Amino acid sequence: MYKTTGFISFVLRRLTGVALVLYLFTHMWVIGSINQGPEVFNTRLNLVQTPFFKLAEIALLAAVVYHGLDGIRLLMVNWFKITEYRKSLFYAVLAVSVLIVIAGGIPILLFMLEKG
Repeated sequence: MYKTTGFISFVLRRLTGVALVLYLFTHMWVIGSINQGPEVFNTRLNLVQTPFFKLAEIALLAAVVYHGLDGIRLLMVNWFKITEYRKSLFYAVLAVSVLIVIAGGIPILLFMLEKG
């Protein structure tokens, strides 16, 4: 049961959903600090521009891409009743997600290395 594509998809969707909520709170923490003055805002903005957070941006990209594509896959399976293609659609979502994250992650890495 724990090795089926349905379970793996379920776990990944939950993990990426939690990661997106955590990002949302972090984003609000940084942007909301503008009300506390420019010094606080600049301090928090400098904190999230460290190499660790650049790598976290790639993880965020991966979470957004996978979560979105897997949601589309679920809609397709449920609306069009194509349950016999669930496994191949899951692998297609994974493959496309990896390609998009590589294509989007390389510029982030290059920018990070250029600035570092």
